[in-house]
Amino acid sequence: MTNERHLGSQSEEHPDRPAIIMAGSGLVTTYRDLDERSNRLAHLLRNAGLRTGDHIALMMENSSEFLEVAWAAQRSGLYYTALNSHLRRSEAQHILDDCGATAFFISASLAEIARELDLRRIGLCIVAGGEARRFLPYNDALARWPVTPIVDEAEGREMLYSSGTTGAPKGVRKVLSAAPMGDPTATPVVLAGNIARVGIDGGSVYLSPAPLYHSAPLVYSMAMHRLGATCVVMESFEPARCLETIERYRVTHAQFVPTMFTRMLRLKDEEKYSYDLSSLRWVVHAAAPCPVPVKQEMLEWWGMIIHEYYAGTEDIGSTAIRPEEWVAHPGSVGRPLNEVHIVGDDIEVDLPVGQTGTVYFAGGREFEYHNDPEKTGHMANQQGWRTLGDVGYLDADGYLYLTDRASDMVISGGVNIYPREAEQVLATHPQVIDAAVFGVPDDEMGESLLAVVQKQLGDETLAAADLMAWCRDRLAGYKCPRAVEFITEMPRDPSGKLFKRLLREPYWKDRSSRIV
Repeated sequence: MTNERHLGSQSEEHPDRPAIIMAGSGLVTTYRDLDERSNRLAHLLRNAGLRTGDHIALMMENSSEFLEVAWAAQRSGLYYTALNSHLRRSEAQHILDDCGATAFFISASLAEIARELDLRRIGLCIVAGGEARRFLPYNDALARWPVTPIVDEAEGREMLYSSGTTGAPKGVRKVLSAAPMGDPTATPVVLAGNIARVGIDGGSVYLSPAPLYHSAPLVYSMAMHRLGATCVVMESFEPARCLETIERYRVTHAQFVPTMFTRMLRLKDEEKYSYDLSSLRWVVHAAAPCPVPVKQEMLEWWGMIIHEYYAGTEDIGSTAIRPEEWVAHPGSVGRPLNEVHIVGDDIEVDLPVGQTGTVYFAGGREFEYHNDPEKTGHMANQQGWRTLGDVGYLDADGYLYLTDRASDMVISGGVNIYPREAEQVLATHPQVIDAAVFGVPDDEMGESLLAVVQKQLGDETLAAADLMAWCRDRLAGYKCPRAVEFITEMPRDPSGKLFKRLLREPYWKDRSSRIV
């Protein structure tokens, strides 16, 4: 072993320490278990012909097997793609075909969708937790292989796909160093070292409440294993169950998305305040904008332990902000950790402080959109700066504020409107669980703002007029929705990303039938 930040090293030092605890079932996987089972899988993959730089895919619900498979690929020098377990057949097939995986792992609960997939080009198919036609049972497949490491261990890399919130998912292919496991220069080891700076060690208990098929939950959970911490993984997020889990396992560190904050805040007081959360030392959130009042309420409830960062799966740049900084700069996502530029129509020139434009980063790690050089090229300008498509500005102290995404901008009567302001105002209404605002066709204005709102379950008192008045009291008139519709559940993935195109498309497909 070249470095202590390696699963095998932690297994040698602390074999009986819990590496994974499934929050619902209480199932414990020790460091010895995780190390040995991922070693067995690594031997299985090598025997199936996979070599450094090859590719596997997994479509699994949150489970210990998910992380065992990820670690097997990581220590075999492979790319591994985790598919969203809620994908339809055509969506899953697109990713499987595009990524080029030659091994595929599923949960038995997803056997029905697996039966519909064309797997003829995939040589190794494994099912965990049950049976599926054409798939080898997981435990049987592992049984014959040794628990020792393969002789050519090397660092692999995740290759995850964008959520497809604005189009077909894109594979984010990063550089595969194939360095020896635990090599201090390997990106996963560097990331673990950065995460360790918040005080994570072998005594830490990290809560992962989001699906592991998303970048941050997967990368953070595996980093925790490099650091010797215990990962408590929720099978799915439920607000009261989350609080109970923090109390039961004495969670010290956790990562959330803003919609989780909102759902916990909407609990009745007698439930919300009935749990002991005093073990929490550090909480971080990301993935989606957090309305200022929601963050303020969370800081009042949990104290000054809530941090925030802004980044993307592409890893081209990031910001971070501590709670004390956020109180002084409410709404900011922090100071950039690498060079940032705010540009307008002339995408080569920086805008002055306080002016809103597209956010570009200089530097960052290399990546490409798999099989899509055109999309890779479109995110960079002539200076080599790259953007995730977000819009924002820098204040005089160098703190970044995000105002919206360029693709979400609405032009109404010749005026540029960024709907995020209205969304954040609606999110502060006590009867609102979630809200989305976007442009719909308007014969007079070209586009007008429509709000789609998810309200408290069973609430029959909240009317569209109430929410429109709520916005008018807090925003300039031109920023307010001209209509409000209600929806049972907002189309967000469990990481908090909103599939706004699914809401927007029906209004633009048939302009004659839906004019607001």
